[in-house]
Amino acid sequence: MKVFEKFKRYFKKKKLSTKNNRKKVGILLFTTSIGLFFLFVMRLSYIVIVGDIAGNSLEEKTAALYQGSQVVKAKRGTIYDRNGEVIAEDSTSYLLYAVLSKTYVNGDDKLYAQSKDFEILAKIITDVVGDKTSSDKIISALNQGLEDDLTQTDIPNAKNLTLQQKQAIEQKMADKNVKGLYFDENPARSYPNGVFSSHFIGYTDVETNEKTKQAELVGKMGLEQAYNDVLSGTDGKIVYQKDNYQNPLPGTVAESEPAVDGKDITTTLDMRIQSYLETLLDDAWKKVKAQDLTAVLMDAKTGEIIAMSQRPTFDPENKEEAFSDEDFLWYNLFSEDKYEPGSTMKILTVAGAIDQGVFDPNETYTPGEMDLLDAKIVDWDYETGSKPVLTMRQALSWSSNVGMVKLEQRMPERWQRYLQEFGFGRSTYSGLSGETSGDLPEDNIVSQAMTSFGQAISVSQLQMLQAFTAISNDGQMLKPQFIKKISSADGKEDIVNAPEVVGNPVSAQAASDVRQYMRDTVEDPDYGTAYGQYEVPGYNVSVKTGTAQVAKDGVYLTGDDSYLYSSVTMVPSEDPAYVLYITLKQPEEKDSTIIPGIANALLKRAMDLYDVDNTATQVTSSEKVTVPDYRELETDVAANDAQKQGLVPIVIGTGEKVSQQSIENGKKVLASEKLLLLTDGDSYQMPDTTGWSKADLIKLGELLDVEVKFTGDGFCTEQSLAPYETVTDQTLTFTLE
Repeated sequence: MKVFEKFKRYFKKKKLSTKNNRKKVGILLFTTSIGLFFLFVMRLSYIVIVGDIAGNSLEEKTAALYQGSQVVKAKRGTIYDRNGEVIAEDSTSYLLYAVLSKTYVNGDDKLYAQSKDFEILAKIITDVVGDKTSSDKIISALNQGLEDDLTQTDIPNAKNLTLQQKQAIEQKMADKNVKGLYFDENPARSYPNGVFSSHFIGYTDVETNEKTKQAELVGKMGLEQAYNDVLSGTDGKIVYQKDNYQNPLPGTVAESEPAVDGKDITTTLDMRIQSYLETLLDDAWKKVKAQDLTAVLMDAKTGEIIAMSQRPTFDPENKEEAFSDEDFLWYNLFSEDKYEPGSTMKILTVAGAIDQGVFDPNETYTPGEMDLLDAKIVDWDYETGSKPVLTMRQALSWSSNVGMVKLEQRMPERWQRYLQEFGFGRSTYSGLSGETSGDLPEDNIVSQAMTSFGQAISVSQLQMLQAFTAISNDGQMLKPQFIKKISSADGKEDIVNAPEVVGNPVSAQAASDVRQYMRDTVEDPDYGTAYGQYEVPGYNVSVKTGTAQVAKDGVYLTGDDSYLYSSVTMVPSEDPAYVLYITLKQPEEKDSTIIPGIANALLKRAMDLYDVDNTATQVTSSEKVTVPDYRELETDVAANDAQKQGLVPIVIGTGEKVSQQSIENGKKVLASEKLLLLTDGDSYQMPDTTGWSKADLIKLGELLDVEVKFTGDGFCTEQSLAPYETVTDQTLTFTLE
């Protein structure tokens, strides 16, 4: 109470008149107003000078209000055949929609669809699109959009329009002086040839990029997937000014970041031969109920794949039927499937035996069966009555398992190294996704002996093709090639792939002799398993047929439908231009004419089109490529990427990752230069260095940390340590010529 009384007495003492109170209030209001004014001026000055409010940039907000941007889609690279014919290319599709918002104007020009023009617009659409939609449906959709107060609405059944349809609609709108219809672009991929080596070329799907939120084409199989980074390109961006209604102002569009189109890929396929192969396989597939059917034609002198296809197959623009089949094979049988090849392996066994000097074509033996430890080796005709006597030459044409095992027993350890020299047990590093390395035989005498007739070993078709080139190309083994050239969109950069020698497992004489003996398969009426079945008019042909029992989960299947039938044909025998390899797996009904029918027709067409000059002339690339850093990358990933860069990867070792590389990263080198990739691990096998330059041999020595010595000058013809022997020597000697 005392405190209250004190306050009361104070205010009574200070009590002023009404006039003085008004004066004091006025002074207080004036002072407050002046303070607030200066505070406002200071804040406004700060905003003008700094351009920031609560952490928001006024400049950015203004730009967002009056400046727009749009992604410029990069064109995906085109895939061509060897003669420049299109196999796969971009073909943008369009979705038609109508703008209904009355704010979509440019000055007095109304850019939206007006209700008075709905009938005209509907007629324009039906005239162009056809039976897919009707005027009544279109008008109904437009009116419904107005009722729902939509800013825009899609036109019924007007998706996936072509460029020609888009242009026709735009032209008719201009003729009728109406507006309101617009288009959204959708990326698409066109495959004009339909079924055309579909598992190899692959297909694309549209996906949304997580960073840009833009729809883009992404490779899902085959070349489209393996070379997706090469084909894709980089999107650009355009910037433009917007009016008060957020519409682009005419004449204000400026490109700020140009799009970089993807690179084009020229394959080694020949459309003339590939298309014919598809027709032949279609006819054959209708006649046989089999698990699968494959055929591949290769240039014997370059390793280039001229045609390849498999069944079952699919049309990349119409995959619904294949997707609906749960058992459909969504993988490339040539690169991803491993299998036991059967008797076509025998030409390699005979070549090795000739090379080792343990093959006498006139030596005789008793075929039928033989004991090998606890196993029994039998010939295919054992139950029906084997030939009483065969020569070693006839062992090949009559396809005797017993004869091959006898040859293998004369060179058991050397034959196992031959398997490695022919490329089995390791990837060919083709650049295709999911390539299998196959499996070498188990470490026992029986399994190793069975490999001489193509059982107890699993291989890929690419490995078989690679091995066949050693026979067709006089001992020089070539890597199968799918890509002829990779070109930038502006034409300033070309990477041209040259033939790649990957080994010299046998001598030229051994290869030539085997091709001569293979002729007996079709020419010998008594000892030829395919007598009279294969012929190419005007040429001698070398053929080896094969029948392999199919294994599943480590157990050989039984029954008439448990075999893989195959054949390899080389033509002409004297100096092959082509190698054709065909396989037919587990047909329900036997038809011995299926495989020869495909081979004869395709090889006749191929030889009719064969041009020696064009095949013999090889173009090499003068373009330089920058070597990436492959250290610590997985071996397959590094080797496949080097292949795409135009380099020639040589993998040394069996480790999972690359530990060292022969060319430092960032260095520019000519395309087709060897890049040695040393893998992690404790031991390394010696590569086949035939034909290597002195510089490459020095790099090899540095990677292996061994001393290298040379005799002569030029390129390597001999090496002190045999190919695929483990490197233990501290010094390696090479003979150069």
